[in-house]
Amino acid sequence: MKRFSSSALAHGLLWQLIGTLFGAGLITGIRAIMGLELTAKFFFTEPAWVLGGFIGAISFLFGSGVTSDWVKWARGIDTPEHHEEHYSGWEKFVNVSLDHKVIGIQYTIVALALICIGGTFAMIFRTELAASQLQFLTTDLNLFGQNGPQIYNTLMSLHGMIMIVSILLGISGIINYVVPLLLGAQDMAFPRLNAFSFWIAVPAAVLLLSSLVLGGFDTGWTGYPPLSSRAPVGVQMFFMGVFVAGWSSILGSLNVIVTVLRMRAKGMNAMRMPIFVWAAIATSIIAMTATQFIGLAFQLVLFQRLLGMGFFDPAKGGNPVLFQHLFWFYSHPAVYVFILPGLGVISELLPVFVRKPLFGYRWIAMSSLGIALVGFVVWAHHMFTSGMNEYLRVPFMYSTLLVAIPTGVKFFSWVATIWQGKITTPTPMLFVLGGIIVFLLGGLSGPPNATVSTDLHLHDTYFIVGHFHDTIFGGFVFPFFAALYYWFPKATGRRMNETLGKIHFWLMTPSFLIMTFGMMYVGLLGMRRRIVDYDPALGLDTSHLVLTICGFGIAISVAIFLYNFFNSIKNGEKAEGNLWNSRSPEWQVPSPMPMHNYDQPFEVVGEPYDYGLEGSQYVKFSSAPAKSKHK
Repeated sequence: MKRFSSSALAHGLLWQLIGTLFGAGLITGIRAIMGLELTAKFFFTEPAWVLGGFIGAISFLFGSGVTSDWVKWARGIDTPEHHEEHYSGWEKFVNVSLDHKVIGIQYTIVALALICIGGTFAMIFRTELAASQLQFLTTDLNLFGQNGPQIYNTLMSLHGMIMIVSILLGISGIINYVVPLLLGAQDMAFPRLNAFSFWIAVPAAVLLLSSLVLGGFDTGWTGYPPLSSRAPVGVQMFFMGVFVAGWSSILGSLNVIVTVLRMRAKGMNAMRMPIFVWAAIATSIIAMTATQFIGLAFQLVLFQRLLGMGFFDPAKGGNPVLFQHLFWFYSHPAVYVFILPGLGVISELLPVFVRKPLFGYRWIAMSSLGIALVGFVVWAHHMFTSGMNEYLRVPFMYSTLLVAIPTGVKFFSWVATIWQGKITTPTPMLFVLGGIIVFLLGGLSGPPNATVSTDLHLHDTYFIVGHFHDTIFGGFVFPFFAALYYWFPKATGRRMNETLGKIHFWLMTPSFLIMTFGMMYVGLLGMRRRIVDYDPALGLDTSHLVLTICGFGIAISVAIFLYNFFNSIKNGEKAEGNLWNSRSPEWQVPSPMPMHNYDQPFEVVGEPYDYGLEGSQYVKFSSAPAKSKHK
């Protein structure tokens, strides 16, 4: 406990608390001088909480020490790059590190923690929906100033955004850990910025979760006005949490792009890069150019509430539909931010376990960029029922359907790669195959939502919920687990238990498939999303009971994974040599990875996925030691 209390994480959280109280107290003092109201339902007024939350997030960064080098540099003090670790064991993951491998693991651990929190929220409101009528979230319940239905709204809304943030952090975890290894780089291009990108996500998560105890909010994860302009103060914490998390996404994406452009190994031209790197580049382009739009949309509502501005208030000349355009201009491309790395993982791992060259490498690489490009012109299919100009419907319908072309390229490539391959099915491969099947279901259930005539009937029903979960689980969650099982030995030097891994897969997969098919079924029967109760006359009780049981099946499978993950760090079977018989450069060196990745530099002399071709070679290591750029 003493070692944790002296860590950067503990210091940062303490400074965030102090900064929040200082900022709130400052506004309260100013209001006292001006003779304005000093307290509200949650002790401080809304302006006090907003400034307090903002100062608290900044204070976290200074308290954790992630900005120390920049402060010293500004004062004229020499700050040599310090890549060597001063901590060992678990301590290095709760302190500031410039090592991309440590940062990747930090991202991953926080992502898993948020997945558990968001999943717990889902289990609470899913249990309420197991039968019609209110079960335990009744109007008599009062928690954090909210009754049962209000708590349902808050948990449902937080579940959506917390899971989205956890996915973004999980993506950053995989990219941070893997991309420099695949490129032959010693680290990311900007190690300090890399650390900053992670640590700024921590106060963002705290802000997001604090909305629960400050009255919550009833807007759903989208935060649409006018609901968000009237919601309790908790919605302001929600807005600020997403805004701050956006900085992590933007800065991290910039770092990835520069790393790929400037730090590839000798001989690694664009068409010899591992396919996951192409996915990382496409993802980073979207995140770097689009994230500011959701930040802007939320910031404008925040200002509207605080300063009385009328951006989205029709009475003041504003337009609430404008918010939706700003929000979805990011939030639909964000779907591809979620799934492109997952599809990259599938393409990266599939040849390893099929023992065949990746079919259509160049087409897959270009399809990632194609998805990223087309993703910017499809956002308004979320708005067919919003009252936007009718002449926009048909162009956005066709642009949305156009996404199927580059996505189909990937599916055809995967099928051709699998065809007549020598398939083995360890746990990573099971999750790769599961990801392909589930994502296919998400893709097949997508066109009804993209077509105007059907979307007008399906919009905001549980059909959309089922489709979205298929897309995200197939595009990210299954590949995320595949990546964790695959690269866990590289990070720890030990293997995760195969039996537990397969139990995880075979419990989660059928539970998930039944749940999402059930969601689409009740949606077709007219079940609306984001409601706490439904009419027993609809006859949906049995369906919702099955959905809830399947939800708990998924939760149990994730609990098995978490036990396997943390237990294997110390007790797992030692991983020696090229565990998966991979051609990738990181598997040509001992596990876990050395401090500076590659003691000898390597040159790319062949194609990355020429599995099964006799005499082929991808990388050739030099006998000369690598020159470290770190002091």
